[in-house]
Amino acid sequence: MGRDNNHSYLIIIFSLIILAGIFLAPSPEGLTVEGKNALGIFIVAIILWTTNALPLSVTGLFVIVLLPLLDVMSSKDAFSLFGNRAVFFILGAFILAAGMMKTGLSKRLALKMLSRFGGTPRNLLAGIMISSALMSFIMPEHAVAAIMFPVVSTIADNLDLEPLDSEYGTLLFLSLAWGAIIGGVGTLLGGARNPLAIAMLKENTGIEISFFEWCVAAIPIVFVMLVIGFVVLNYFFKVDVDDVKPAKRVLEKELNRIGSMDIYEKKSGAILVLTILSWIFLGHDFGLAAIAILGAVAIFILNVVNWEDIESDVNWGVILMYGGAISIGSALSQTGAAQWLANQALDSFVLTPILLMLGISLVAKFLTEGISNSAAVAILIPIGFSVGDVVGINPVAMVYLIAIPSGLAFMFPMGTPPNAIAYSSGYYEIKDVLVPGLILNLTSWIAFIIMALVYWPIIGLSIT
Repeated sequence: MGRDNNHSYLIIIFSLIILAGIFLAPSPEGLTVEGKNALGIFIVAIILWTTNALPLSVTGLFVIVLLPLLDVMSSKDAFSLFGNRAVFFILGAFILAAGMMKTGLSKRLALKMLSRFGGTPRNLLAGIMISSALMSFIMPEHAVAAIMFPVVSTIADNLDLEPLDSEYGTLLFLSLAWGAIIGGVGTLLGGARNPLAIAMLKENTGIEISFFEWCVAAIPIVFVMLVIGFVVLNYFFKVDVDDVKPAKRVLEKELNRIGSMDIYEKKSGAILVLTILSWIFLGHDFGLAAIAILGAVAIFILNVVNWEDIESDVNWGVILMYGGAISIGSALSQTGAAQWLANQALDSFVLTPILLMLGISLVAKFLTEGISNSAAVAILIPIGFSVGDVVGINPVAMVYLIAIPSGLAFMFPMGTPPNAIAYSSGYYEIKDVLVPGLILNLTSWIAFIIMALVYWPIIGLSIT
């Protein structure tokens, strides 16, 4: 533990030395003093976010404080960005998801869907993957993985599968993880990075993406990737069980045990359905954040849960991190630092819209294998907007080009929470998933690029 702490201290000191050096150095030609300092803070944020030397939330708060301290923007402007609508949309969505978990509605949905797929071993795998993906349409992917994990563990136990010995056990837990990851890019509820990217678009350009528009642009890749993911899993791992009827009986027994829906589950389900419908049909008029908060308030008005129930299940750290991410993105834009950075990149490389599209989506995909996908979005969006503006890429398309690939990480446990949760089962080692994960990373990137070039123009979303 001490060695890890010493490593973190060294990284923090190193980042502060870099910041001090940039602060004391003269401004390069074409860059204002404020822009130079904003760039220094951005570099510190990149170092701390990528190394996790400080918690993501603490780095976010640190960034907000550094902006007025180094005269990049006023304290009022820096702290006001923490009140961005995306922060409250995420808060409302987290509270709604926590309500589903506390009432047991989310577990019921998982059991209901899985009980319909238990005929053969491969059908059960497909059921786990599809159920995880569909649930990630309406709640964060990490929450889906947390809900599905005990269910899948029970299935593995009842099939007498041995950790590190049964390939079917590996298939079960990877189906859980990869299904949740794939489904998480489909709507704004599957991952906090999606609302963050939209908020940074609004802050930089004034353009908004609605809940429905996101779904139309992103959901097709979900269904394509479910098929590809299922094929990859079955190619690399063999089904070494013949009968899954014991698992199906366990699912049915658990469904019978929990009985019919109680009034709290019904209230939670009704609020969620009304909230999603409002996002789709009323989001443009009232705003996604306002609707999310109204849904969260309704959870308490109808006595579905109390505050103590919610407190432990809401990821407050992510919310704090977002304030810093939005603030530094806005600072880079307002001071001209992002534009200056883009000009430097374009002086070194000859970029076309297609090359930039290929490059930034690939960087987003592999960057998120090592750091939080929200941090990857926070780092890449300001750069993508500036370079894209010069090269001629539509900023709305740039949001999708970064946010969707950054949500599709299949190799390492640190890449995304569902991977970490599945890995904790002990049924496989990291080396077992490196090749299949890499194959799925590359195929998902190719499928995404094809979708962007072929499908997006059909729905009126232009790359340029």
